Amino acid sequence: MSDETGTTAPPAEGLSDNAAGAIAYITIIPAIIFLVMAPYNTKPFVKFHAFQCLGLAATGFCLGIIGVIPILGWIVLLLGMLTLFVCWILCVVKASQGGAFKLPVIGNFAAQQSGYNI
Repeated sequence: MSDETGTTAPPAEGLSDNAAGAIAYITIIPAIIFLVMAPYNTKPFVKFHAFQCLGLAATGFCLGIIGVIPILGWIVLLLGMLTLFVCWILCVVKASQGGAFKLPVIGNFAAQQSGYNI
């Protein structure tokens, strides 16, 4: 690719911050990769979304344990997973737009760990 001066522009390296932030929510695997792989582990925006994804995954795990309890646990599991799904969708959409949907408790932890100020 060359511009009007005839020089070639260097290729873009990696994903944009918005794309990396949204991809971090797919599963915990990209979130962990973004936390350990440069240059993403130096970007507070990407780290925030990766930590928040891990928090959502931990919440889902805890809901699964609660779901073992008959009847009341099943109700909590159903409502909790529905809420978790809605929060996950909101987080993905906001990350892809370059913003952040800060979840209660999880979002505070993620912001503290990543250094991202909302």
